[in-house]
Amino acid sequence: MRILDRLVAAEFVRIFVSCVLGAPLLFIIGDATEHLEDYLERGLDFGEIALAYAYQLPLFFLWSFPIAALIASVFTIHGMTVHREIVAAKAGGISFHRLIVPLVVLGIVLTAAALALGELVPVTNRLRAELMGERSRTSDRRSDFVYQAEDGHVLAIRQLHVEEGRLYGLVMEREGHEPEVPTVHVMAEEASYDGAAGWTFERGYVRVFLAPERETTFFFDRLWPRNLTETPEDLLAEPKDPEEMSYGELGRLVEFIRRSGGDPSEILVERAQKIAIPVATLVIILFGAPLATSSKRGGRAYGIGVSLSATILYLLLFRIAGAAGESGTIPPLLAAWLPNGAFLVTGIVLLARVRT
Repeated sequence: MRILDRLVAAEFVRIFVSCVLGAPLLFIIGDATEHLEDYLERGLDFGEIALAYAYQLPLFFLWSFPIAALIASVFTIHGMTVHREIVAAKAGGISFHRLIVPLVVLGIVLTAAALALGELVPVTNRLRAELMGERSRTSDRRSDFVYQAEDGHVLAIRQLHVEEGRLYGLVMEREGHEPEVPTVHVMAEEASYDGAAGWTFERGYVRVFLAPERETTFFFDRLWPRNLTETPEDLLAEPKDPEEMSYGELGRLVEFIRRSGGDPSEILVERAQKIAIPVATLVIILFGAPLATSSKRGGRAYGIGVSLSATILYLLLFRIAGAAGESGTIPPLLAAWLPNGAFLVTGIVLLARVRT
């Protein structure tokens, strides 16, 4: 790595880390100002409130990534412009496009980190909701219930132990239309779950109804049902808020809503935004870097103004597009990616106009 690459990367990381660590404090102050009295009225002490905000830190960090990336890219490039470092780089045969390569690489790394952080956020959101009394703590057991699987099978289960990944007293049935589609009835004493292999039914039988008054029965010690893809947590069937769901869980919720005849547009938008928001970190860098290449404009005040204006514009476009997608005015995928698309196109145009 060249000395200039290290200089650009070090300056960007310094500003980015400062912003990422400082932004959550602003979120906490804003939320506490509005809701602290309500929290105290619920009987929560200051230790519990502090722990609840600690659970929200992954979400606050995720929100701050695009903002911090914009501020860091603008201040890094504008500082180098004001101090004629970019001019010196060009005199040495290094183009502006080559100069910002470290920022692009860092943007890719930060996007990957934000995607990983996005999978942690639903877990911490759930812990916070339980701590704040917004939902009851999850039980890991469920008894005597019926569950309809995604493929149409109906399960009757005597007992479910989530932590152990076991079922006791299981009956699974798929209603058919004989003779074209046979009805299948499965009974098993127990079943165990493995994340890689899926479910294993133990000690039971399978009855296949081929036609009226015609059936075939098979006994088994172990049976591996390929179509049963639900996890023990899915069978627990505890309703979650979308912000407490991972990308995969939101996908299963979409399929459930579709099977029920509902409109999953709102959930589709939220699921797509789980990818779009982390990717915005890279997009914002490509947008912010060429904005700061003019030495004729003000110094620090210019950087703050550009960063603040672009952040407000992005958030406004994010809200408008999201609302349009949830209402069905535009496709959900387009709604989630429209802000990124608009800023990416603008960034490419600005990069093309920069004198290299």
